[in-house]
Amino acid sequence: MSLVTLLPFIVLIGAMFLMTRSAKKKQQAAANMRNDMQPGSGIRTIGGMYATVKEVNEDTVLVDAGPGVDLLFAKNAIGAVLSDDEYNRIVHGVEHDLKSDSDVVPDDASSLTETDEPAADAAAASDDKPVDLGKKDTAEDKAEEPAETPADTEAAEAKTDEEPKKTDGDTEAK
Repeated sequence: MSLVTLLPFIVLIGAMFLMTRSAKKKQQAAANMRNDMQPGSGIRTIGGMYATVKEVNEDTVLVDAGPGVDLLFAKNAIGAVLSDDEYNRIVHGVEHDLKSDSDVVPDDASSLTETDEPAADAAAASDDKPVDLGKKDTAEDKAEEPAETPADTEAAEAKTDEEPKKTDGDTEAK
C-alpha cells in the first residue's frame, strides 16, 4: 500500500483524536467547576433555575431557591457557578459595574436631533418646502370631477340591470 491510500485514514483518525480531546477538556473543566463550589455561591442549574448553594456533598448539592425552599440536586445538574456580581445582577437586578463616564444610549431619538438653535428659529431658517406626495385632497377631487347628468345615471342603472347578479353560490333552482 502506498502513502497516498493511507493518507485519508490518517487524517480521519487525527480529526477524531482532536475532537475527543477537546470534549474531554470541556468535561474536565465542568467537573472542576462543580468540585470548586462553596456554600454561599450562586449557581444556575441545567434547567435554568438560579439558587444559592447551602451545602455541598460528594454527589449532591443542597441549594436555597427562595425563602424556606431548599432543593437537593445532583452535582451533574449544576450548569454554572456564577460570580457574586453576576448572580446579584441576574437574580436581584443589582448593577455594580456601571460606569457613569461611559456613553449611554438614549431611550428616544430626541436628544440625537437637538440643535443649539431655538425651535422657532430653526423652523424659520428651514428652506424646506412641503413635499408633494401626489395625493390630492378630497375637496379638490370633487371640484375637478364633472357633475353627473341625469342621462349618465340612467345609463348606469340600465347597465346594472343587464348584468347578472353575483351570488354566494346558493341558488334556489336545485
